[in-house]
Order: sequence, then structure tokens, then C-alpha cells
Amino acid sequence: MAGHSKWANIQHRKGRQDEKRGKIWTRVIREITVAARSGGGDPAMNPRLRLAIEKAKAANMPADRIKYNVDKASGTLEGLSLEEIRYEGYGIGGAAVILDTMTDNRVRTVAEVRHAFSKYGGNLGTEGSVAFQFKHCGQLIFAPGTSEDAVMEVALEAGAEDVITDEDGAIEVLTAPGDFEAVKDALEAKGLKPEIAEVTMRAENTVALAGEDAARMQKLLDILEDLDDVQNVYHNAEISE
Repeated sequence: MAGHSKWANIQHRKGRQDEKRGKIWTRVIREITVAARSGGGDPAMNPRLRLAIEKAKAANMPADRIKYNVDKASGTLEGLSLEEIRYEGYGIGGAAVILDTMTDNRVRTVAEVRHAFSKYGGNLGTEGSVAFQFKHCGQLIFAPGTSEDAVMEVALEAGAEDVITDEDGAIEVLTAPGDFEAVKDALEAKGLKPEIAEVTMRAENTVALAGEDAARMQKLLDILEDLDDVQNVYHNAEISE
């Protein structure tokens, strides 16, 4: 893979998350809120809530704060009414971008998203304009040096759709969204712990960017990720340094 390897991109992403721990907590609390309101406050009966709680634990959120937010969302305490809205757009060089947001004011959110795209070289698209370039799936990524044979054997037996080894040695396991937890649990039971484990929108193709275009695209992505109402940013840019 030219330029940034998948593993280098993962390390960059994790570094940014560590720098913005407070923002991560805000996003996780929103996810817990929507998950608990839509599927109930019992994680055993609510897969989306289970994943949200796992994200909260991974972000080092205290257990009592997790419980408080689950209870609050389950109806014992009043809170904001949040709705989920997806936006699609284009970045530098026509790279596709998807934003998942949670907001209590859609007018404010769309204005902020449109402004960010326009100011930093992209443009907001219409519904369906880029989503076809992504696949909704479970994704588990293992560090270079992890045994490919071990991951492949366990993952495929547990129901994974594919196991891909990248040129940099990182191993990527793909699953149907509904099989994600079973595959993740099977791998971790064998001591195979992924660096990234999430249900995501994975790009089916990439747009290679280098030099000034790469820097401009990274700036746009950083600005979009920093918007208060944005939960997740997905894109198909392959950014080289």
C-alpha cells in the first residue's frame, strides 16, 4: 500500500483519540443514551448498548458513570432528546465522506457540517451520494506480528466473512454486523485481542492523496471530527505523508 499503511493510519487515529479523551467520553455517552432509549437498559438484551459500554470502558470511563448514563437514558432521569442523522459529502479530490451525528438541533448541526465542508475544500452531498461506496460491516484489526494462521482459523470458524493481511502486516477481519460480537468473543477467548474492533462503514475503494491534497484532506477530517455533534467520520481517502 502506498504512503501511509493501514497500521500507520490506525496509530494516528488512536493518538488523536488519546489527545481528545473528553470528546470521546461525550460521544460514548451519546451512544449509550440512544442505545438504551431504543433498546432498553439491559446490556444482555441490547447488543448496541453492549458495544457502547465496551467503548466506554475502553475510554477508561468509570463504571459508576457508565451506570448513571444507562439509568438516565432508560427513563429514570430526564435528558436531551437526541436524533441520529447521517450526512454524506465529498472531500479533496472527490474523496467520499460519511458523517454520523447525534443532535438535539438538526438545524444547527447541518449548518455546522455544511460550513466545515465549504470552508475546508469539500462539499456536502445529498442522501445516497456516497454511501454506496461503503460497506456496513464488523471490522477487527490486529497489529503486525499477530499470527495470521491463528486469526484466520478462529475467525472463519466463528463466522467471519473474510480475513485480509495488508502489506504492512496488519490483519483485518471482516464480519456481517450481526456476527461481530460472536467473532470478537471467539478471537479474544483464544488470546487474540484486536487493536480496533467496531461495527463500521468500510470503504470499498480508495482515493489516493499526497502532498498538499493529503494535508488539506487531513485538515478537513480533523475539523469534521471536532464538531460537537459528530459521532463518527468515515472516508475513503488514502492519505500519504
